Amino acid sequence: MPRYHKAIERLPEEWRGPMREVLDLLWEDLSRTVAREEFLELRAIVEELVREVRALARAQERTEERMGALAEAQRRTEAQVEELTKAQRKTEERVSGLEEAVKALAEAQRRTEERVSRLEEAVERLAEAQRRTEERLDQLAEAQRRTEERVEALAEAQRRTEREVEKLAISLRDTRKMVGGLSDAVGYGLEDRAIKGLPPLLRERYGIEVQGRLMRKFVEVGGGREELNIFGRGSRDGEEVYILGEAKARLSKRHIDAFLKRFRRLRGYGVVGEEALLVMVTYSAEPEVQRYASERSVEVIWSYEV
Repeated sequence: MPRYHKAIERLPEEWRGPMREVLDLLWEDLSRTVAREEFLELRAIVEELVREVRALARAQERTEERMGALAEAQRRTEAQVEELTKAQRKTEERVSGLEEAVKALAEAQRRTEERVSRLEEAVERLAEAQRRTEERLDQLAEAQRRTEERVEALAEAQRRTEREVEKLAISLRDTRKMVGGLSDAVGYGLEDRAIKGLPPLLRERYGIEVQGRLMRKFVEVGGGREELNIFGRGSRDGEEVYILGEAKARLSKRHIDAFLKRFRRLRGYGVVGEEALLVMVTYSAEPEVQRYASERSVEVIWSYEV
C-alpha cells in the first residue's frame, strides 16, 4: 500500500475518495513511465504533497472546530437576540403605556392649568373683595372711634346719673325710714286701739270671752323669733279659742298670705291650737281683698269698729 493512503485517511471524508483516486492514478502512471531517479524525485514531491495535505487536514480540523465554536456562538447569539426581541417587545409595551401615561399627564396638566387659571381669577376677585373689606374696616374703625367717643360721653353722663341716683337712693332710704316710721306709728296706733277695743267686739260679734287681756308678743319658734301683733286666749261655749290678729293701714292679699303663713307656722310649733280666730284690723280694704280674706276664714274688722 502506498504511504500516502495513511495520509489520506486524515483528510475529511468527502475529500478521501477523490484524493485517493487521483493519487493512485498518478502513482500508477509514474510507476510505468519514470525512471528511478525521477521516481525518487516524484516520490519526494508526493511526500511533500502529502505533508501539505496533512497540514491542510489539520487546518481543516481547526476550521471545523472554529466552525463549531462559531455555531455555538451563533446559537448563543440567536438566544440573546430572542431575549433582546422579547425585551424589545416589553420595552415597546412599556413605551406604549408610558405614552398613554404621558397623554393622561398632559391632559391632567391641561386641567390643572385651567384650574390654576380659574384660581388666579378667584384670587383676583378675593383680592378685590379684600380691598373693599379693608375700606369697610377703615370706615368701621372710624365709626367705632366715633362710637367710643359717644360711649365715653354716655359713660360720663351715666356716672353723673349714678351719682344723682345714689343721692336719690339715699333720699329714698331716708324717706322709707320716715314712711316706715310713720307706718309703724300708724300700725302700732291701730294695734293699740285694737288690743283695747277688740274684747267687747269679740264678745258681742263672735261670742268669745277674752281671758286676761290681748297683747303684742314675741315668741321663739324653730330657732327664730316671730312677732305676734295681736295675741290672746278666750273661751266660747266652754272651749278655748286662740285669738291671733294683725293691724294694717291698707289691707292687701299679700298681707293676708303672709299672716296665714305665720299662723300655720305657729300652729305647727304648738304656739296656737286648732281652734283660733284670725282677725285683720284695717283702715281700708278693696272688696276683692275682703272676699279673699273671707274665703280663707280671716275676719276683717274696720278701724272705726274698735
